[in-house]
Amino acid sequence: MTYIIAEPCVDVLDKACIEECPVDCIYEGNRMLYIHPDECVDCGACEPVCPVEAIFYEDDVPEQWKDYTGANYEFFEDLGSPGGASKIGKVEKDAPFVASQPPRGEGH
Repeated sequence: MTYIIAEPCVDVLDKACIEECPVDCIYEGNRMLYIHPDECVDCGACEPVCPVEAIFYEDDVPEQWKDYTGANYEFFEDLGSPGGASKIGKVEKDAPFVASQPPRGEGH
């Protein structure tokens, strides 16, 4: 199990979670952040610092955002396990499901 970042993060990318993560497993895509399922140690430090409440334990992702669980895993299919987000910086892609989401309008 791992933590999942869901829809509230899309086009927000606050990054408070990155600063809180003790194992550097939160990676930045073009439109949202992703938690590496193999690098995450399930400590939960990221969850309470997310200002938009986008982070959930995998079993607790709300039904309307269940597709983000698959998107989180898909993001890392080609990337593998780099062993730390800070080593590679921003990844110029998103999971296809995330990339297909409409952009957030002003006021979000």
